[in-house]
Amino acid sequence: MGAAIRPTRPARPRWFRRWSIRLLALFAIVIIADHVWTYWQVWRLREHNPRTTAYMQSGLARLRSSDPGARLEHRWAPYDLISDYLKCAVIAAEDSRFLDHDGFDVDAIQDAYERNAHSGRIRHGGSTISQQLARNLFLSPRRTYWRKAREAVITMMIEHALGKRRILELYLNVIEWGDGIYGAEAAAQHYYGKAAADLEPEEAARLAAMIPSPRLYTRNPSTPYLEERTATLLDQMAYARVP
Repeated sequence: MGAAIRPTRPARPRWFRRWSIRLLALFAIVIIADHVWTYWQVWRLREHNPRTTAYMQSGLARLRSSDPGARLEHRWAPYDLISDYLKCAVIAAEDSRFLDHDGFDVDAIQDAYERNAHSGRIRHGGSTISQQLARNLFLSPRRTYWRKAREAVITMMIEHALGKRRILELYLNVIEWGDGIYGAEAAAQHYYGKAAADLEPEEAARLAAMIPSPRLYTRNPSTPYLEERTATLLDQMAYARVP
């Protein structure tokens, strides 16, 4: 009995192959152009302060959905006019190896994974200051695999184009510190009625403790967890190294 003859798959028409190649080439060109454009924007941050960020625009849109006249609280403060206590507190809270890594802290990521697996839910991210800055400047708050991929690329751009001092200066000036409150100067004025340069150690530690859930503390900047976290950061600040 002869072997069964397997039906052959019909060859795809030439026009299909030709257009597939063209579409792939077009997709590659779009990706490259997007990366070039983004890198140029990152490079400009060496000398130019951003007037707004992707997260600020998203936050303003959210606020204006219920109040069309809503405005953000944001004032730029140069690096030297931000309290060293706040710099130490933020590094201690968010990225203790900030001066030692190239944008990604593998140990922190592994630790966050193990803590999340132990708790059964995602509560710790392990993102560095550079990664958080990439998100705030250019990306949507929505969590997707595409956003994570872009975040990684932009983080590498930031680390390549900007020094650690400039990265920290940008970060302290753009992150959210409450509902519609962005940057260290606006946060210091809102919560303590003083300039960011004049923050005391406990005030700086409390602001750093707010970063993971800033909107929670806008009108209630005192909870048992926040008090405990502030005390912990006050101890850790002594070991933080700033650029």
